[in-house]
Amino acid sequence: MTDKSVFGLFVIALALSFASCQQKETAKVDTFPDGTPIPAWFSDTTKIDPSTLGKMYSIADFGAVADDSTMNTVAIQQLIDSVSANGGGVIAVPQGTFRSGAIFFKPGTHLHVEKGGMLKGSDDIADYPIMPSRMEGQNLDYFPALVNAYNVPGFTITGEGTIDGNGKKYWEAFWQRRKENPKCTNLEVSRPRLVFIWGCDSIQLQDVKLHNSGFWTTHLYQCNYAKLLDLNIFAPKEPVPAPSSDALDLDVCSNVLVRGCYMSVNDDAIAMKGGKGPWADEDPNNGPNENILIENNTYGFCHSTFTCGSESVHTKNVLVRNCTVEGVSRVIFLKMRPDTPQKYEFITLDGISGTARTGIYIRPWRQFFDLQGRETPPISSSENITFRNFNLKCEKFTEVGLTEYDRLENITFEDMTIEAGSATLDTSLIKNFVVKNVMVNGEPFLQ
Repeated sequence: MTDKSVFGLFVIALALSFASCQQKETAKVDTFPDGTPIPAWFSDTTKIDPSTLGKMYSIADFGAVADDSTMNTVAIQQLIDSVSANGGGVIAVPQGTFRSGAIFFKPGTHLHVEKGGMLKGSDDIADYPIMPSRMEGQNLDYFPALVNAYNVPGFTITGEGTIDGNGKKYWEAFWQRRKENPKCTNLEVSRPRLVFIWGCDSIQLQDVKLHNSGFWTTHLYQCNYAKLLDLNIFAPKEPVPAPSSDALDLDVCSNVLVRGCYMSVNDDAIAMKGGKGPWADEDPNNGPNENILIENNTYGFCHSTFTCGSESVHTKNVLVRNCTVEGVSRVIFLKMRPDTPQKYEFITLDGISGTARTGIYIRPWRQFFDLQGRETPPISSSENITFRNFNLKCEKFTEVGLTEYDRLENITFEDMTIEAGSATLDTSLIKNFVVKNVMVNGEPFLQ
């Protein structure tokens, strides 16, 4: 072998070694915003086959009737209780529309809604008996949801059918009350949520349509390891707007994957909750949301695709990536609530494209402000927030305002192409603000 051949082989080996190192480095870059690796659990998007969860029990075989006048709450609840007591299984909603009030899943039970099947909520609040619950950052007695799971590990909702909140009557009552008293609170008008899951680990919701909720659509409280895959979540903005119909509220939750969903509601799409009030960070019922991956979703109309607040004490390690927005009001809203200590940190939005009224919105949220005797507002901060790879058309690129008790630090704008009617930002509000390759209307941003 000639010296040239040996040298050529050496160069090839060196190139292969370099390529291998590059691949290894690439494999390492999938991290949360604080730099910690995203566990393999998040990349497993395998759909659950409900037939593997136990025997399937059709509610139609156990007394439920598919017509719009029969209330099936008792029949469905008796079936859930019986199935749980006998080792568990899957409660199936077959084709047809089955009306019900609040139902409560028990250990070992799951919900499957077949294609063409609908579980339709009662529009009479009497069918939702008040009980211990959680709403707006408070533990309190309140109306349950249509579908409830308290301490049901491994709970699943599957199928291509629909869970419909039948919310129009509740929406009309809310707007009538707001007309009578513009300062009325959200809780003054009796309304049920659509799905409430409390204290359940290793849960999965997939494929179903979650429509027309009377209040928040999907509320997870104190849940760990939750996957929401390919859901279709909708509540109208017209002709009767569905008030406070958040698509997903994460409330003291960790390790959550939201992937491939469509969300269009008349409030926030995904909102981080966790507690409110001047001493909210000292209440053991409250806590952080952390390690949240939100990817490959599409957003129709909503007030914001991603919101921290208005009841959130600590949100950490949220990665929102590869999402499309279609006429949303805001891409992100950091609600700096003056009566609540808040810390929003290590949040990255990467790969956002489409249209919005406002791109980045950071403002105080004073609705129902109450210091509860505290002399001065607590300090709140948003730090280590990155916006990267935006291709966005909007009326306003940024809208930022703070109180003297708010802090913004380590904010990065990077690789963004923006078309905007206006794009101003008071950079004195931000400590350590970094801009890299951001173009607005063909011109470098802030230069």
